[in-house]
Parts: sequence; structure tokens; C-alpha cells
Amino acid sequence: MSSQPTTLERFPHINDDPATLSHALDPFTITTSTGFMPYATAPSTLPDVFKPLLSLLDRFPVVRADGSPGLLAKYELGPAVLAELPDLTAEVDKIVTADGSPDLFTITALFRDYSFLASAYLLEPCWENWCKNPDRGYGLGRDRLPKSVAGPMYRCAQLLDIPPFMSYAGAYALFNYTLEDPSKGLQYSNLRLVRAFERGLDPKSSEAGFILTHVDMVKESSTLVAGALKVISTLEQGGSRDEVNDGFREILRAMEKIEASMEEMWSQSKPADYLSFRVFIFGITSQSMFPNGVIYEGIEDNKPLYFRGESGANDSMIPLLDHLLQIPMPSTPLTKILHEFRAYRPLPHREFLAHINCKSAELGVRDYAVQDTETTVLLLKTLDHVRSFRWRHWLFAREYIIRRTPHPTATGGSPIVTWLPNQLSAVMDLMISVYDTYLCPKEGQNGSSNVLSSYQNQVAPIMELVRDQREKLAKEVDRWCKERGV
Repeated sequence: MSSQPTTLERFPHINDDPATLSHALDPFTITTSTGFMPYATAPSTLPDVFKPLLSLLDRFPVVRADGSPGLLAKYELGPAVLAELPDLTAEVDKIVTADGSPDLFTITALFRDYSFLASAYLLEPCWENWCKNPDRGYGLGRDRLPKSVAGPMYRCAQLLDIPPFMSYAGAYALFNYTLEDPSKGLQYSNLRLVRAFERGLDPKSSEAGFILTHVDMVKESSTLVAGALKVISTLEQGGSRDEVNDGFREILRAMEKIEASMEEMWSQSKPADYLSFRVFIFGITSQSMFPNGVIYEGIEDNKPLYFRGESGANDSMIPLLDHLLQIPMPSTPLTKILHEFRAYRPLPHREFLAHINCKSAELGVRDYAVQDTETTVLLLKTLDHVRSFRWRHWLFAREYIIRRTPHPTATGGSPIVTWLPNQLSAVMDLMISVYDTYLCPKEGQNGSSNVLSSYQNQVAPIMELVRDQREKLAKEVDRWCKERGV
């Protein structure tokens, strides 16, 4: 019997009503009601002492909320930050709940706002270069972040246990939306951005569409988390196979909704618009704009620091399935980048994913699944959603980025051509292995062959597509690598 705590013991709030959770808890504390979303809609304002920060945030977008040009439109943000923003680092530790604990909910909003300002400040010269001479690339960003920005952002990051740079969940996307009408909930048309770099305060803009489509996808993650939890908890408790199968079916229902939302990206954020606002979400590692990193003034003895940029690869939904389904990744430098991205997720996400990874291995989820034909089919269908998700992500990278710019790295610092195919090929390989070993009709089969044949009309078309896509992907990657000299 395992001495490890059960999933419910390890995550005591997982079945709680999110409305009852204290703001002393990280806003990304996972529940089966909210999944990987924050347990409450992020605040759009800050304590009064941070008014100088809010003033800059209000004025810096290329197009402000009222439609007028902002500081970035005139390349005036840098001087304004230096002239106007005091160092408010000492104020961060004063943000507490009634019992004196750090108010991590408000601190995350503060981290979001300082990280937006930091990225805008560091990348403003790249924005100017891109606007004036797009064919000449991005040039160099600023390599020093003033203490008035670096200090508070670094302190917030310490309290949240995340790197001090803009991240996907805690800043750019999942803690960066509000509701136009709270009574209408999380329907896409009701979502609005809190912060934006370019034109995103207009909900019809491509910048808004890019970010809010991610929010719209992750809002369906509650069912995904609940399904994974049912699979793990049932195996922990020695429950029935029917319950495990029901957990897989919950995951499948969630993934259908998530991928339907993902497909809307094409219409909500136009491929031709992406490169414009993308300038501001690059990181400061493995990027030509920051060959020597960035000095955070007054931080870590003024040694240059390096952080990966915001990336949808920091999302937790597909990694959850990677761990639950025990998808083996190749031992490559590209997989090493995948592991580095883990640090940029909120602490509760990291802890939950690590737990699922350990529990799946301990309980042998995949070995359990393949002992029964129906569960094996459900496993294969779930793997197929991981494939489909990653394939669509590859199409986005190809159409939004690869066809439009020679810049060799994605915003997170991964190689733009080869990184996504590394993970996509891994899930395709596992699907082929599972099918060929457990579901492919074999000569001389009898008895169970009737059961197997009843599933062929479901799984055979899936596998035909997988084999075709695998060959197509290899040819595409080879062609793009040759064209780019990779």
C-alpha cells in the first residue's frame, strides 16, 4: 500500500466552492469547479498607493481604451517610466488579508501589472524597430530594468514562487480578463482584457482575440480536471473499471469543447495581425534582442538575468494529459525546454501536475487501461485529442509565424520549426504503439475478435489519419528546416 498521500489529501481544496476560498491562497488553487482558471475573476484595479503604476498602464498601450494613441505609439514609455514611477517595493508586503497573511490574489494582480510594464519597457525599442523597418528584424531591447519596476515585480514573484517575468497564467492570459456583465458569466462575448499592449482593449481586435480564446479554452478545464481526478482517485481507492471509464469520458467531453474553442482562434485573431502584438511577449533568453540578458537594477547583485517569454506552451491542460496518459517524450534538448516551461506555471498548477505525474506512474494508469478493450479505446481516443490539439497548435505556428517571419525562435525561446513537432511526434508514436499492440486485428484471433471488430469503425479512421499526419509532419518539418538552414 502506498505511503504517499491520496490526491484528495494532497489537495484539500479541490472539491471546495471557489467562492469560499481565502485570498491568502494562490488564485490558481485548483478546484473541480474552476479547473486551471483562477478561483475568482482577477481585479482590474490596485491599492491606491500604486496609482503611479496604474497611470502608466492606462497610458502605455499603442491604442488606449478611448481610441487615442498611447505612449508606445509615440515610443515615449521608457522616459515616462523613469520620470514618473517611484520604487514601491516596500508596499508589496503590506498587501495582506484580514489575518495578516499575504493577499496572494491581489499580489498576483500586481505581478500582472508590473510584468506588463516590464515587457513594454524592455521591448519598446524592438517595437519601434519593427514599426519603422520590419524587414530588419527587432534590433535590441533595453538591457536594464529600472528598480522601480524590477523591485516590486521581483518581490511579487518571490511571494508567488514564480519567475519574475511575464507568464501565461499569472499575467498575460488567465489573470488578465474581466467580465463586461458579471451576470452573463464566462461566455466569450462577455470577456474583456484588463491589460493589453497594442489594440487589445478593443474586444474585436486580434490581440484581444488571441488572449481571450485561451481564456475561453481553459474555462472548460474544470471537467478535464474532474475527469483526471476520477481516474486517479478510482484507482487509488480500488474502484471499478466502469468508474475509470467514466473519468475518461469526462476528459473526452472536456476536450471536445476545448478544441472547438481553440478552432475559433482563426476568426477571432487574424494570422496577419499576430506579428504586431507578438513583439511584446518575447522573453529574454535565447532571443537575439537580449544577447546579454537583462539587469534587474538592485536585484541579485545586478547580474544579468534570463527568463523565457510568455507562451501558450505554459498552459496546464495538455501537460495534465501528458502525465495522466504517461506519454513518453524523447530525450532531446527540445524536451528539456518543455521541462523548463514548467517553472512558469502557477505553483498550484505545478504541484498538481507533478502529483498526477507521480500517481499515474505509481498506479500504472496506461497499463491498467490496456488490460481491457473498452478502456484501451477510451485511452486511444484521449491520446487522439492530445494529438489533435498539438496538430492544431502546429498549424497556428505555421500560419501565424513560420510563413510570415524568419525570426528563428518562438516567444518562449524554443526553436519555432522543430519544437512543437517534438511533442506531436511523441503522442503519434504512442498511439501507433497502443493500436498495433492491443487493438489492431490479428490473424487467427477468435473469441475477443467480435469485441475488437465492434470498435474498428471508431479507431481505424483515427489511426489512418495519425499515420498520414505523421508522414506529412516529417516532410513539412524537413522542408522548413532546409529553407531556413536549421
